[in-house]
Amino acid sequence: MVGYSIKRAGNCYDYDSTARVGPFRKEQPMRSKLAIGVACAALFVAAVPAWAHHAFSAEFDVKKPIHFTGVITKVELVNPHAWFHVDVKGPDGKVTSWMIEAGTPNVLLRRGFTKNTIPLGTEVVVDGFQAKDGSSKGSGRDITLPDGRKLLIGSEGAGAPDGDNKK
Repeated sequence: MVGYSIKRAGNCYDYDSTARVGPFRKEQPMRSKLAIGVACAALFVAAVPAWAHHAFSAEFDVKKPIHFTGVITKVELVNPHAWFHVDVKGPDGKVTSWMIEAGTPNVLLRRGFTKNTIPLGTEVVVDGFQAKDGSSKGSGRDITLPDGRKLLIGSEGAGAPDGDNKK
């Protein structure tokens, strides 16, 4: 909408037929730039957590498969990954506590897994891959329950090998 505005020129008032009023004011390009800048900043801030997320190969070694029997001591359904804490008794009787990283809680919930699916104290068989640093930490592929049911706990598409690549 083009309107007229009054400009004061010296002692006289002039009409400026090129002045814009209403939603099409001359300041509009600056507002657009500000809106675009704010949107870009919001996208950047939202993308930072995605950069922090790691790929399987960054932390775990496909050449170090793990397969052991242990007792579930804790289940954590926290983002970005769920964790299973498993106590494993070695041949010498010494107990080693393992932390097994699983997929996201959302993925596990969609597969029917809840915090109560595996009661604490349940003896399970864990298959997965050990951390590159050799610590008692691993990326779990699946957990086998005492009744023989196998629960897929790994993340699909994160670079981890599937069950066919098992050593």
